[in-house]
Amino acid sequence: MPLTTPLTTKLGVRHPILSAPMDIVAGSRLVRAVSSAGGFGILGGGYGDRSWLEREIAKLKGFSMPFGIGFITWSLAKQPELLDLAIAARPRAIMLSFGDPGPFAAAIKAAGALLICQVQDETMATQALDAGADILIAQGTEAGGHGASRTTLNIVPAIVDLAAGRVPVVAAGGIADGRGLAAMLMLGASGVLLGTRFYASQEADGADEAKRRICAAKSGETIRSVIFDLSRNITWPAPFTGRCLLNDHARRWMGREIDLLQQRSVIVPDYMAARASANFDVAAIIAGEAVGLIHDIPPAAEIVGRIADETNQILQGRRNSSLTAAE
Repeated sequence: MPLTTPLTTKLGVRHPILSAPMDIVAGSRLVRAVSSAGGFGILGGGYGDRSWLEREIAKLKGFSMPFGIGFITWSLAKQPELLDLAIAARPRAIMLSFGDPGPFAAAIKAAGALLICQVQDETMATQALDAGADILIAQGTEAGGHGASRTTLNIVPAIVDLAAGRVPVVAAGGIADGRGLAAMLMLGASGVLLGTRFYASQEADGADEAKRRICAAKSGETIRSVIFDLSRNITWPAPFTGRCLLNDHARRWMGREIDLLQQRSVIVPDYMAARASANFDVAAIIAGEAVGLIHDIPPAAEIVGRIADETNQILQGRRNSSLTAAE
């Protein structure tokens, strides 16, 4: 049964389930799988690897289902021409995260695409609405990858209240199943954006060992810090830090970030070599607190179907309980 919300109506999809634009991991295979299953797949434009983006966009040529392309906003500002490349692919939406969407909003809207903005507090949400955002994603600190300090349970209703029905609000952070989607709908969200759950899918472009470790991890085995950014020599603007699975490298440098900063000339080459060889005792696996809810690596379509079915069952049970109580 379709889950109809203001979000599904706006995007033209059957289920209010979006896959996050995970850098490199969210390639065209994952986008096709999620969108074909009735969700909304978003290609991971990330830091703007032009050759990767061109290749993956080419694989979406002729794809008739709605999909999106997402960028790290402050990185896109360094290569604004990549937006033209994305718009030419005729996505239903462009998603911008971590920075002022204003400089890009007019071009996105003029092309007929929706503007999705991921935000972490009310100030960012107001900025996005002023820029003309059609959809807001309220991201909690439980999310994998970069984010801020507000919990999903806190930030979602706050952004829902701020939006006041003007645009749909999507919840992100720590959600991996129908219970999470149902809970966010109760908080006023119109859908969910999932990263880690779709990372552990057959179509995600992550390494098999990374997916295995996500499935084996417990909920408390992630860390939000600057360690993996310092280790790969990437400087992120405040207040954003990154969440990834705990590993030997993270344990070594926890509480010693200043030492790591001072030793970057030695650490960065070793870290990049570990990434190249898929040595995940050193290299980070970007994942959120939902890892404790993830135990398998199914096709993405199965993930969409499971979440939709479980959410419907929960909501139907709630309706039945309400009717029984009223009687």
